Amino acid sequence: MALVCAATVLTVPGTAHARPTPREPKSLEEVRKEMDKLYHQASVATDAYNAAEEKAKDQSEEIVRLAKAIVKGEKKLDRLKERAGAAARAHYRSGGIPPQAQLMLSDDPRQFLDNAGRVRQGQQATKGLLGELSRTQQDLRAYADDASEQWRRLEANRKAKADAKKKIEGKIKAAEKLESELEKEERERLLELEREAEYKAQTAWLDSGALKEINGRATAQGKKAVEYATAQIGKPYQWGAEGPRSYDCSGLTSEAWIDAGRTIPRTSQEQWRQLPRIGVEDMRPGDLIIYNKDASHVGMYIGDGAIVHAPRPGRDITIAGAGSMPILGVVRPDK
Repeated sequence: MALVCAATVLTVPGTAHARPTPREPKSLEEVRKEMDKLYHQASVATDAYNAAEEKAKDQSEEIVRLAKAIVKGEKKLDRLKERAGAAARAHYRSGGIPPQAQLMLSDDPRQFLDNAGRVRQGQQATKGLLGELSRTQQDLRAYADDASEQWRRLEANRKAKADAKKKIEGKIKAAEKLESELEKEERERLLELEREAEYKAQTAWLDSGALKEINGRATAQGKKAVEYATAQIGKPYQWGAEGPRSYDCSGLTSEAWIDAGRTIPRTSQEQWRQLPRIGVEDMRPGDLIIYNKDASHVGMYIGDGAIVHAPRPGRDITIAGAGSMPILGVVRPDK
């Protein structure tokens, strides 16, 4: 009877595993949008990586500075201890006799008074020595505590870098997989779709009349920054790179301004946060245009409604329309 029941269960309609319904193939436009999303996420993670790298570098330098201060303080402490020991030995040699007893035993009160004056001076010097010794010990403890805290932060930023790197590589790998599944003709058409989307956005921006108000002239530093950035055209995008063979978007802009004689923040988000903001209508060559609501991309304005920028993995540094991406705002390194 048990066998009959089991057989009945096995033959009930609907209990067998149904074959999965094949998904409809994605259109090229859907692939483009999905790749854009993945590369955008990789760009956000790249900013996090670069920020963690900058902090780790600063903390490493601070740890070195503190280590040097500790070594210097320890040498000073050794000298102070030696002086304190010499003072203690001198006091021991004098027998440690109280001043009143020395006066009673002295044959020459005047000499005693002279000696007493020197003793008081010695006592003051010893007191100052002990105070300096105590302060140096406190400084050393503070240096050591600060170095420990900087080391803790350094380790935290190393972990943040590793996490960001893992995320970047995952997003880029997913985007590359999407593209690799396309036929050659489809990949060519995908590139055309990207250009069409950029052209459409740029045309809309120009039609808004934004360019009519832009007539600012570059400063000498701005010209030099533009010359540096445009000289990198054709070099590949590489996340986390600052040249000279490859760059990411903020690596290009920060290095261009360093070449022009001005150090600016390393990431696009910090460039947006720290540099003076100006209106789009007041732009001049050398200014930086920050893109997307999360300030995850940056390009350098070169005039005539165009930017030079490092677009994304798989693309080279190029010139594009300033309005080809969603503009968050404009910042000026040399204001």
